[in-house]
Amino acid sequence: MPRIKRAVHARKKRKKIFSQASGTFGGRKNLISEARVTVEKALSYAYRDRRTRKRDFRRLWIVRINAAARNHGLSYGQFMSGLSKAGVTLDRKVLSDIAVHDDAAFAELARIAGGDQGQDARP
Repeated sequence: MPRIKRAVHARKKRKKIFSQASGTFGGRKNLISEARVTVEKALSYAYRDRRTRKRDFRRLWIVRINAAARNHGLSYGQFMSGLSKAGVTLDRKVLSDIAVHDDAAFAELARIAGGDQGQDARP
C-alpha cells in the first residue's frame, strides 16, 4: 500500500480556518484548536442571526407603520385591515419606506384604508 503524505492538504485546511479567524484576538487567530472553535462559534452565530435579522426588520417596519397610521387617526391593525379590504398589496417594507419618506402618499393610503375616518384626525 502506498504511503499518503498529507502536508499539502492539511496546510490548506489550516490556512482556511486561520483566514476565517483573522481579526480575532490572541491565540484565536493563530492556534489551530482555538481558531477552529472560534470559527465554528462564529458560523453558528451568523446562521442564527440571519434569521433574527428578518424578525428585527419586520418589527421595525411595523413600528414605523403604526406611528404613521396613528398620525392619521388609525391603529396599525385598522390600517392593515383597511388596505387588505381595499385590495392594496404593498408589503410592510414598502409601506414603512413610504411612511418615512413620503407623507402625502401615506396620507392617501390612510384615507383608502380608513374610509372617511382616515382623514387627518390629528394635524
